[in-house]
Amino acid sequence: MAGVITASEPSWIAPFAGLSPRQLSQLVTALRREGADPVRKGRPWSLPLEDRVLLVAVYWRTNLTLRQLAPLFGVSKSSADRIIGHLGPALAFQQRRRFRKDTVLIVDGTLVPTRDHQVAEQSKNYRYSTNHQVVIDADTRLVVAVGQPLPGNRNDCKAWELSGAKATVGRTTVIADGGYRGTGLVIPHRREPGQAQLPAWKEEHNTTHRKVRARVEHTFARMKTWKILRDCRLKGDGVYHAMLGIARLHNLTAAG
Repeated sequence: MAGVITASEPSWIAPFAGLSPRQLSQLVTALRREGADPVRKGRPWSLPLEDRVLLVAVYWRTNLTLRQLAPLFGVSKSSADRIIGHLGPALAFQQRRRFRKDTVLIVDGTLVPTRDHQVAEQSKNYRYSTNHQVVIDADTRLVVAVGQPLPGNRNDCKAWELSGAKATVGRTTVIADGGYRGTGLVIPHRREPGQAQLPAWKEEHNTTHRKVRARVEHTFARMKTWKILRDCRLKGDGVYHAMLGIARLHNLTAAG
């Protein structure tokens, strides 16, 4: 059966995947270089690598069910499931481990509603969610690290260390909000007990801090245009693979 969406027709790529044809081509080239399309024994894939990558991006972008997605590419539901299971982890971005001395990072946690209750817990958004610690470069606004997902009822100051995000960035300067108190990160000034208001210089610092820290919120907004991060039906590590893959797609689009 012929599919409706294909990478060979560039007009379909941007509306359904959020990538330009050039960006999709760059991604496919990088995946081939990383060994994501080896020659294997047995039955070949029903779609070329370009269409398989597009299928995964469309799945993350639209959050269609596999029953809805498969006919758009002319494959069966089980084939679409195998493609996502194989390429999802391969699309994960490489987390940065080394930083310049003057690098400033920003961290915050975001909640991803997740149907798999074995990895999620009810959280402040009143839904079963997972907590993802995301670290971005304050200058480029690119994602540099994503921690392992934790149940959504874990607060950020605990999730920062337990997720592995802290170990990834090492001693690099990191900005965070007031929820990271006691972690050693750069957080806003707070009034001490009995103090009516902060000194003017501290208020000024807090204003600057808010403006810079808002960049991570903008990153979350852009990442969640891939709608799977608004209601993830994947089980187990699927939500983590989706977050890592979408971080790579976000960086690709942000870099132009």
